[in-house]
Amino acid sequence: MEGSNSEKNNTITSTNDDNSLLVAARSSSSASAPTPSRYESQKRRDWNTFGQYLRNQSPPISLSNCNGKSVIDFLKYHDQFGKTKVHTKICPFYGNPQPPAPCPCSLRQAWGSVDSLIGRLRAAFEDNGGKPEANPFAAQSVRVYLREVREVQAKARGILYNKRKKKGESPPQQLPPQPQQLPAPGATQ
Repeated sequence: MEGSNSEKNNTITSTNDDNSLLVAARSSSSASAPTPSRYESQKRRDWNTFGQYLRNQSPPISLSNCNGKSVIDFLKYHDQFGKTKVHTKICPFYGNPQPPAPCPCSLRQAWGSVDSLIGRLRAAFEDNGGKPEANPFAAQSVRVYLREVREVQAKARGILYNKRKKKGESPPQQLPPQPQQLPAPGATQ
């Protein structure tokens, strides 16, 4: 397919396989509307995903009836698509930041990803006409849930999360790896 652009008259001309001339007017709206940033695209995608989640509930949940519990349920649902291994307390690699072998622990959303998702949804709620004081993504229960996710994942990986420190102070510490507890010979479990 051959083609030529004519910028002066804002049309695109090309020929198709049977050499007939095709002419299309260039849309003026696409030239004036800037491409949304990566953040804005992600925010819109997250907002649409959350809306679809609410519509798929039985019974469907309207945005006006959405609360912190609905948001936490969405985050738990969203967890299944994670790519971060989070060791359970019974896993021999619990607390080890670099496990030496694979284990059956589940994959979950990383805390930083969950925190970013909530930030984008909080902004999208207000972009779509929601009042800041009624924002379910800013609910106390959601903040508590995020804190718990961070703490569980930090312990599972053996990393302490400290509040951000001023420049010049030491970086966050790592927990020492926990020794594996083996049963004594002859002990029953």
